[in-house]
Amino acid sequence: MACIEARGLRKKYRQTVALDGVDITVGEGRILGLIGPNGAGKSTALNAILGLTAYEGQLTVLGRNPWTERDRLMRDVCFIADVAVLPRWMRVSQALDYVAGVHPRFDRAKAEAFLARTDIRMTSKVRELSKGMVTQLHLALVMAIDARLLVLDEPTLGLDVLYRKNFYDTLLNDYFDHTRTIIVTTHQVEEVQYILTDLMFINRGRIVLDCSMETFEGRYVELLTNPERLAEARAFGPIHERQMFGRTLLLFDGVAREHLAPLGEVRTPSIADLFVALIGGAGAAGTPGAVS
Repeated sequence: MACIEARGLRKKYRQTVALDGVDITVGEGRILGLIGPNGAGKSTALNAILGLTAYEGQLTVLGRNPWTERDRLMRDVCFIADVAVLPRWMRVSQALDYVAGVHPRFDRAKAEAFLARTDIRMTSKVRELSKGMVTQLHLALVMAIDARLLVLDEPTLGLDVLYRKNFYDTLLNDYFDHTRTIIVTTHQVEEVQYILTDLMFINRGRIVLDCSMETFEGRYVELLTNPERLAEARAFGPIHERQMFGRTLLLFDGVAREHLAPLGEVRTPSIADLFVALIGGAGAAGTPGAVS
């Protein structure tokens, strides 16, 4: 069953087309990475899904129209954005009081149990917390809500690597249960690769790639080869290549690994490598020194 189903989704701001008739399907119990450059349409797509902006086309989220049924939809949806703020004067205990008062599916005991594993004190005010602690507080509030859809828009922006890893480990181990659906957007794509079940690239309002991680790992392959084998490697039609310390790294779509293995080191590309190949601009097959 689809958690999100969009057909011909379109949004235009004056002369700018933010979403250009995209089709999106996200199944229940999946973790989707929505990846794209700034201005690609990610935030507009999320706003449409959350019922925060009108749109053209067809869109259902958890079986509801997010624009006309937003109040009911929000009972089953949680959202964390990089711009999310809590009043600086508020104490942690007051934040829990507030969410408990406005959301019928908030489990205060679960939030308190999560916070007990951090250095956050219930008596602390938000202004006394570090940025990482504020993010942990947001996560505790969200994880304690029995939501069917969690939307994370750059949730770890500005956090150091330890806080970022802890955030995603907690999300995967303490929240995700294969019935909830999670959508995450981030520029730190390497850090979410291990938690994703599905991958979507968006650029200039259009979907460039839409596949499962199983498909991604089976379809794309990288080869690091020496100059003397480069011509043989290029014969297989790489979609992107770049130089690395005197050798060439080539990325292939749909080429069997056993064909490439005799030519050098074969590996699965990172999401970032594929993103550069498909969206990076200057990168093209047969173009040494392409964008990396």
